[in-house]
Amino acid sequence: MCQKKPDLSHLTPLQKAVTQEAATEPPFSNAYWNKHDDGTYRCVVCGAVLFKSDQKYDSGCGWPSFTKPEEEAAVKYRVDTSHGMVREEVLCAKCGAHLGHRFPDGPAPLGQRYCINSASLKFAPKEGKK
Repeated sequence: MCQKKPDLSHLTPLQKAVTQEAATEPPFSNAYWNKHDDGTYRCVVCGAVLFKSDQKYDSGCGWPSFTKPEEEAAVKYRVDTSHGMVREEVLCAKCGAHLGHRFPDGPAPLGQRYCINSASLKFAPKEGKK
């Protein structure tokens, strides 16, 4: 069965490059790397819930980092051998948008770091908060 292509008309050029072409935005100058508000991080393409603020931590890498997705089924993975490296690419399970990468150097107890591009996310503040 053919999956319907998502509407990309609402994306900025950077969001389109990151989510559709696996580009990477610059570190330390993106929207959410230093955001500490309570809320939910959704896929900028399809709106799927990906991460919650209580899973976010400061890894020092310059991109938003999370210990795990809100639900494991929210993301999927594939091997990324670009740039002469072997990494684990993280994609939105619903629409296939490139989100970032997962590394095995996160904090205990899970030891995972989801290094995610801000351009692939849309932040929704917790109800009652701004």
